[in-house]
Amino acid sequence: MSAWKTTIEGLPTLVKYLMVAGVVAIISFLFPNDVKFKYEFDKGQRWRYDDLRAPFDFAILKPEEEIEKERQRVRQNFSPYYEWKAEVGEEQLALFKDRFEAQLEDVKEEGQFDDVLQRPERYLQFGRNLLGNLFQRGILKRAPPHQGEGEDFVINVVRGNTTQPRTIGNMLDPAAAQALLSDSLPYSRLAEPEFLYPMLEASIVPNILYNDTLSERLLKEDLSQIALYRGRVSKGDLIVTEGGYITEDIYLKLRSFKEKYREEVTAQQSYSGVLTGYALLSTLIIGIFLLYVKAYAAPVFSRFNKLVFILLWLIAFSYLVYAVEQVSLLSTYMIPFCIVPIVIRNFYDAQLALFTHLVVVLLASFLSSLGYEFAFLQILAGIVVLLSDVDTRDWSRFFYSIFFIFVVYALGYVGLSLIQQGSYQDIDLNLLSWLAISAFMTLLAYPLIPLLERFFGFTSSITLVELSDMNRPMLRELSNKAPGTLQHSLQVANLAEEAARAIGANHLLVKVAALYHDIGKTLQPQFFVENQGNLKKSPHQNISDKESAEIIIKHVTEGVKMAKKARLPNLLIDFIKTHHGTTRVEYFYRNFIKEHPETEVDESAFRYPGPKPTTKEETILMIADSIEAACKSLKEPTEKSLNELIDKIVNGKVSAGQLEHSTLTFEELEVCKRVFKQLMKSVHHVRIEYPEEEKTKEE
Repeated sequence: MSAWKTTIEGLPTLVKYLMVAGVVAIISFLFPNDVKFKYEFDKGQRWRYDDLRAPFDFAILKPEEEIEKERQRVRQNFSPYYEWKAEVGEEQLALFKDRFEAQLEDVKEEGQFDDVLQRPERYLQFGRNLLGNLFQRGILKRAPPHQGEGEDFVINVVRGNTTQPRTIGNMLDPAAAQALLSDSLPYSRLAEPEFLYPMLEASIVPNILYNDTLSERLLKEDLSQIALYRGRVSKGDLIVTEGGYITEDIYLKLRSFKEKYREEVTAQQSYSGVLTGYALLSTLIIGIFLLYVKAYAAPVFSRFNKLVFILLWLIAFSYLVYAVEQVSLLSTYMIPFCIVPIVIRNFYDAQLALFTHLVVVLLASFLSSLGYEFAFLQILAGIVVLLSDVDTRDWSRFFYSIFFIFVVYALGYVGLSLIQQGSYQDIDLNLLSWLAISAFMTLLAYPLIPLLERFFGFTSSITLVELSDMNRPMLRELSNKAPGTLQHSLQVANLAEEAARAIGANHLLVKVAALYHDIGKTLQPQFFVENQGNLKKSPHQNISDKESAEIIIKHVTEGVKMAKKARLPNLLIDFIKTHHGTTRVEYFYRNFIKEHPETEVDESAFRYPGPKPTTKEETILMIADSIEAACKSLKEPTEKSLNELIDKIVNGKVSAGQLEHSTLTFEELEVCKRVFKQLMKSVHHVRIEYPEEEKTKEE
């Protein structure tokens, strides 16, 4: 039996480790299959390694900027190719003859155009000659890329096996051909030239057309002629000395060496060896991350859905980096890594958010082709996110945080560029635009939070703010049926919120939990003292102490049922369960002993079911609830009596073992006590007690 129980308890842990192994495998297969260059270097920096000599011959690559300038020059000087379509002119001449004969038959019937009817061959021949001259000169149809070019723009006209360069200004387009037609007909010496115009106009069709296939092929040939190299390094030549500065020439040699190194070593490498290396690194990073989670965020490690939620960020952003790296037009800098700490901070503490962000960036740095600058900027931005305490409930504050993220990106990048290039002119503005896109896309954190909240069953600050609305059905019911309890809940919310704020706990969570912690009292509100103001007689006088205790305890168990029915988050339901811990209903317990001195007491009938509070917020609510209720019993409260009562209540909780599972420290408990004392003095309008001699002076 014990072996079976051990197996069942060990199964979730086994599943977790199998899941982690799956995450490592998925991320490992995303890594590149070529070896990673073993040197890190940048222009303007010192060479941190030993003297480097060339282990093989290699050519020196030109700077990418220089190659791109030469490509632009080739593109600018390239003349596109247009093809002369002789068959177009022949087809249009044939169509003109058909149109002429058809139109001639029509005018015979109508009795018009006498001169045309008398000399049709003359008109036909004139039209054919005019069209032939136009097609012989060439009618050009400009391609869209060349619409804005001037009259001196040169094109290559391919006619049969010959190619002739011509300027656009010396050629006709359809509009110019029609204008020439209109100008030529009046001087034709024909009596009725207008007969020809509609047919000639319809026959004007471009016969010189852009050949994009030929143009692109020849442009690629011209671009391929650009020299990519300048000079050569022979085997054994010194590339850079230890501690030497990396100048422009040395940088080009190192970059060329890096490319050749990858070609040489990749051809000899074992893919399984590279994969094993990346798998080891992934295992190391994720393993240390899990050790941190297990040690400092145990609730996350123990709950399956919470652990899945954390691990999914590693997979999601690793795949995003992998996908973006496959598209040459995109940059990894555009990926909004700051979403990670923002979203996780909404559900957990800042430490876990930062640690997760660091792990995501570390994995991404292996997948990305960018250098250490990428990791530096992303880590810096993540720290700023947590320092700015991004609040997704406040849009203006959220936008300010996004602005700060971009400012950090921009300043960090400018600083890195200056130490590498030493000049503002060399700063790549395109990269700044990618960083701006990344900062803007961080806005996706806002819709992601409620989506992930519902999918994983979490509770965000956005939901808590919605639940704090006093028009919510449960709070309205509490207001109508148990107004005294509502006032009590509001006072407890105020006390708990300020205490949580003082120690850095989740003050919004404890405030909202305080509003709902006594909702079970709406079932029988008259049995609770805060709702008995108008009653002449307490209903407890008509029932036994056991029945009274049962009714009082039931406000916890029934409150849990009501909360589940209303679909309140489990996080708030835990507060309802724990706000009395496993304490006794002391008044009715002692009264029962007094009235039944010889009867053995079943203490469980007078004890709340619990459990005891575990989190700081649950502990604060338990103490605040007891203090608020107890302080109302003081008829003429003084500062001394309030302080003594608060100390007594807190000490009683500690001695009863109610805080034994709580993460609240004794130091934080003392801070909470000071807050409670200060607030209760304000609530009960307690005056400061002056020394006797000062009172005399005032009198």
